[in-house]
Amino acid sequence: MQTLIICIDRDNDLGEKAKLETPIIGREANVQAAVALGIADPEDSDTNTIFGGIRILDELRAKGADVELISFAGDKNVGVISDQKIADQLETFLKMNEVQRAIFVSDGAEDETLIPIVQSRMKIDSVKRIVVMQSERLESTYYILKHVFSDPKISQTFFVPLGLAFLIYAIFLLAHYPEGAIVGILAAVGLYMLYRGFGLDDIVALEKERLWDAFLKQRMVFISYTAAILTSLVATAYGAMEVWKLYSAEGVWYHGTLTLISVFANASVWWYAGALLLANLGKIFDLRMEGKPIYRNVSISLFVIATGLLFWGASTYILAALSLSEGVTNDASLTLQYFVYSTIIAVLIALAGIKYSVSNQTSENKKGKKERRNEKFA
Repeated sequence: MQTLIICIDRDNDLGEKAKLETPIIGREANVQAAVALGIADPEDSDTNTIFGGIRILDELRAKGADVELISFAGDKNVGVISDQKIADQLETFLKMNEVQRAIFVSDGAEDETLIPIVQSRMKIDSVKRIVVMQSERLESTYYILKHVFSDPKISQTFFVPLGLAFLIYAIFLLAHYPEGAIVGILAAVGLYMLYRGFGLDDIVALEKERLWDAFLKQRMVFISYTAAILTSLVATAYGAMEVWKLYSAEGVWYHGTLTLISVFANASVWWYAGALLLANLGKIFDLRMEGKPIYRNVSISLFVIATGLLFWGASTYILAALSLSEGVTNDASLTLQYFVYSTIIAVLIALAGIKYSVSNQTSENKKGKKERRNEKFA
């Protein structure tokens, strides 16, 4: 076929509401899908997107063009996961069909973020946005607000910080410590805003799906990741308790922020390192079972150990210099030697990881070239 009309449903309303699997190929199949989605949710704009694609298909076929219609759907977790699913569906379709160009049909700017993904695989001749004309009744303030807040993406952004603030304030009131409520609310809302602002929600959703897939396929990485998450929680709690001991005694103004950070790092650094090593150990085990190379993961483990040494040595010296350590590590001159030695050892471990990774990568490349050469002459 020469031209492919692509309709995009990035948040998978076709799957979530109409219970349909994508891609949906052909005019009749898309008519049935649009009707099913329209019955399931008459207000969904993706219905109009598909009907818009059908209209373009009919117009081009009337002119004798070689054209086909296809609808792709992503995932309710809009972002990395949904885009990957659409890209995988497109790749599979293009392997079985030769397409020269495409017409991209969407219902708004959100779906149009997929244009670069499609454009990297074929030429896009036109982008058509389907805009629904509304009556005065639908444009009332009440309807607009109701429709906006029923959207999970918007409601999570608005209601979650508000709910966190109310919940934290109630907890501090029950603890008879209302003075700390402001600090707790600002910290929680600030962390949530950073979480959403840096796009960590997409990463977390992707990792959650991978973890669930590992559970279903009974891979060791599920157990190792679970152990790593629990170990990280223990590390955070233990470090926070050590900081609280110092903070409750004299306060942040007496010791300073750097001291409190050093206490947290010194108490929890090896717990965090252990968590990362546990997670990586599961990956190494699964790769070995599948017969795949593990040199990258081994190199990562060495880098984790090297980083842990650096943080431990630096925090130990800072605490010793401030006379906050006990036992052998209370001697500032001795801990300075620890820091120097740990830095040297960390550098050596990192270099060993780099050398191991590079040497294995080189041998793998040579092996690949040799196999390709043998296939060429076979």
